Amino acid sequence: MTEGTTTAAAESGDTLTRLEQEGEIAADYLEGLLDIADLDGDIDMDVEADRASVSIVSESARDLQKLVGRDGEVLEALQELTRLAVHRETGDRSRLMLDIGGFRAKKREELTALGAQAAVDVKTSGEPLKLAPMTPFERKVVHDAVAAAGLRSESEGEEPQRFVVVLPA
Repeated sequence: MTEGTTTAAAESGDTLTRLEQEGEIAADYLEGLLDIADLDGDIDMDVEADRASVSIVSESARDLQKLVGRDGEVLEALQELTRLAVHRETGDRSRLMLDIGGFRAKKREELTALGAQAAVDVKTSGEPLKLAPMTPFERKVVHDAVAAAGLRSESEGEEPQRFVVVLPA
């Protein structure tokens, strides 16, 4: 094994350890919030695409819906609070993703289909297509789906009205 390979493997291991630590800190923080809110939920941790991923799951979807809010607004706020809690502990900015009751996973599926359909529409018409305003997470999923379909896309506008434009080839 070369020295560069050893260093790369060590850095990869350090990154995984750092992301696992982020997940642990986030899980502890979220468990505290669940206790305060008197809500039941289990916390699953994972590392996906170079970021910590934490999910709150429960058999009582009604309880978790309160934590998702309308269109995921409460979920987004909880994700930011959780990232701040991780930052406070580690001193590093976190890109942690939070999902509650499978909301974000379901949303990812819907947005992937939207991006794929938008790409088909643009290929057919040859005209750029502007989509509705989206959160940064939503735009990222759509950009990935458009790229997978072989087209380009870009974000335009100012938050919270920032939107994706799918461009012809």
